Amino acid sequence: MAAQVLAGVAPTSLGSAQRLHGPRVAARRAPAYRPRQFPRMQISATATVGKINITDVSSKQKVPAEELEKIGLPMNTFNIKKPFKAKVISVERIVGPKATGETCHIVLETGGEIPFAEGQSYGVIPPGTKINSKGKEVPHGTRLYSIASTRYGDNFDGKTASLCVRRATYWDEEKGAEDPAKKGICSNFLCDAKPGTEVTMTGPTGKILLLPEDQKTPVIMVATGTGIAPYRAFWRRFFIEDVPGYNFEGLAWLFMGAANSDATLYDEEIQALAKAHPDQFRVDYALSREQKNSKGGKMYIQDKIEEYADEVFDLLSSGAHIYFCGLKGMLPGILEMLERVAGTKGIDWPEFQQKLKHAGQLHIEVY
Repeated sequence: MAAQVLAGVAPTSLGSAQRLHGPRVAARRAPAYRPRQFPRMQISATATVGKINITDVSSKQKVPAEELEKIGLPMNTFNIKKPFKAKVISVERIVGPKATGETCHIVLETGGEIPFAEGQSYGVIPPGTKINSKGKEVPHGTRLYSIASTRYGDNFDGKTASLCVRRATYWDEEKGAEDPAKKGICSNFLCDAKPGTEVTMTGPTGKILLLPEDQKTPVIMVATGTGIAPYRAFWRRFFIEDVPGYNFEGLAWLFMGAANSDATLYDEEIQALAKAHPDQFRVDYALSREQKNSKGGKMYIQDKIEEYADEVFDLLSSGAHIYFCGLKGMLPGILEMLERVAGTKGIDWPEFQQKLKHAGQLHIEVY
């Protein structure tokens, strides 16, 4: 699959995926933002499916917390040799007609048999086989997807889990058309799935994007594209679910990079939360094809974070956790900006960054 330039991220490169640890950060109020409106495409299932975007957040949803709050941190309950078989309940396109590409929200029926903690990932093994480097026919490899729901799922019963998947395609410049031979096997399988389709899964896995134990800790969430998936789990646990013994008292600040308004994800839910919890939930979008940065150029995610650099550094200095999730191309520009801003404040960035890592305040999972 050809390398893609991520909308909302300045075109730069990074050698390999990085995974570092860190805490959460707080945020300020977001400027007024008009949610997009467009017709949605949905594949309906016979089973009852919770709304993808909850816009009535005036009261919290009851959940079966007695069992699921005791699961600890499940790791690799299922693997390639012993996979789990889930079934698709629904697939919904969650971007508008002018979005750069197609992203789907996929709800899977798990029966609660593959429990997970917020911030973890599932592996998906697409059907079919491939020929490996030795000329042998073997099953396709496992693809990891961050889970876009809490442990209670979109129905709040602990029986489902959700994925946020962008359909991977390859555009052949010479032919002036997509080349189906080079499309993403797993993402297309999931986005084309119908209710009842069996999905072979592994996991859960991951301990980098876990929430802080202290429920007063501010959390700063930085995402591009489907990197928003684990944050949806975060904000639903913070503000939408009624979990006995869990009461988030910190600040949740989301920075989201996308090409345009139609490419934002879960915006209706985000806007409802921002309205209902203005002192605890903030969102700031970097829409590269619709907004300009302070220098008159395209607004990339590092530009948007820089607008609030003073607050971000103050929060980090006070113990906030900051999370980065999305394509690895977003990271160099953000880190360069943070180092530059740190210099203007008389802060030694490498030293400050190491302190964040050692304190568990810095969480990075890019791919």
